[in-house]
Amino acid sequence: MDAASASEPLPKAPGYGRSSVAEVLTSAAAALKVPGFANTLELPAAQRVCVVMVDGLGRSLLKQRAGHAPYLRSLLDAGRTLTAAFPTTTAASLASLGTGLPPGQHGMVGYDVLDPDQDKVVNMLGNWDPGVDPRRWQPFPTVLEQAAEHVPVTTVSLPRFADSAMTRAALRGGTHAPGTGIHARVQAAAESLASEKRMLMYFYFNELDKTGHRYGAQSPEWGGALEELDSALKRFTARLPPHTLVVLTADHGMVDTAPADRIDFSADPALVDGVRHTAGDPRMVQLYLEPDAPAGTLERLAASWQQSMGNKAWILTRDQAVAAGLFGPVREEILPRIGDLLVAAREPVAFFDTRRASPSALQMVGQHGSLTRAEREVPLLTLARPARGGRK
Repeated sequence: MDAASASEPLPKAPGYGRSSVAEVLTSAAAALKVPGFANTLELPAAQRVCVVMVDGLGRSLLKQRAGHAPYLRSLLDAGRTLTAAFPTTTAASLASLGTGLPPGQHGMVGYDVLDPDQDKVVNMLGNWDPGVDPRRWQPFPTVLEQAAEHVPVTTVSLPRFADSAMTRAALRGGTHAPGTGIHARVQAAAESLASEKRMLMYFYFNELDKTGHRYGAQSPEWGGALEELDSALKRFTARLPPHTLVVLTADHGMVDTAPADRIDFSADPALVDGVRHTAGDPRMVQLYLEPDAPAGTLERLAASWQQSMGNKAWILTRDQAVAAGLFGPVREEILPRIGDLLVAAREPVAFFDTRRASPSALQMVGQHGSLTRAEREVPLLTLARPARGGRK
């Protein structure tokens, strides 16, 4: 089977090691002169560096909805474009941000994936399985915990993320400054930065992603959420102490899907014949075959999906995805976590196995996970530069 069997060729792999989300926090640490890190993105040296992560703020969305974000819009032309990790899902990209590694190394290869040891699908975000130890699943030291040996390190995010399994896996290290609302987090971040002469800060916003899933990224509600974020970030940069660098990026973009384009693939026996587990994201399905599946099952399954979906999706085997570099270099023990067959949406569609998907999942308008530019391209904006006294 041809990896680019849909009419549009398979997009290039993320820019791991050059221009992906995996280089943001490592470059920030290097800008603080923390030993052991390369400043791949050539960030300016600073006494304090804050990395703002806006969940779901794809570059194309920011450009499309720039009228709702006058402050961020003013920074777009001077900004850069990075690539999210693959799949373009929060677990994969935040783990790459937090470790500086591609998914094939850190092992967070989807929203939910197969745990081969338990022969079950496990979630990588808010519903970790009790049989999965986050530190064993992702064993590499994080950027934050390595940096904390040399400079004060603070994470500003929602209270429930302080010691979540996702945090313990990929974003552990330093102290946590909680804030439930956007304005409470801005205040916590500004006060934390002002309290130290040197600091590395990770500052997380999840409001856009939540709003996009529920209402769609083209909705008035999403525009309103962007307006609030834009205003808060402008106020934040006005309160910074001198010699502070603030950069903003995102973990993925988003594609809106109409109800008619949310496809129940489990209703077609040909698309699940020989499949033991289904996992992944609605726009990047991962299918795991029965261990005793007869020879030719994978090829037959791929052909069935291609015939059914046509140009709606790229259909890839695990071997093809790995060879294409989508996960970066893959450790041997990570390979079984990746589906035998991957279905990456190309058109604005989403795929569901209604035997296991919750009813609320099928109501989500905004989705992500695949390889389209809307999902994989994220901004890198400089909100404040040390050379300008910490203010933009």
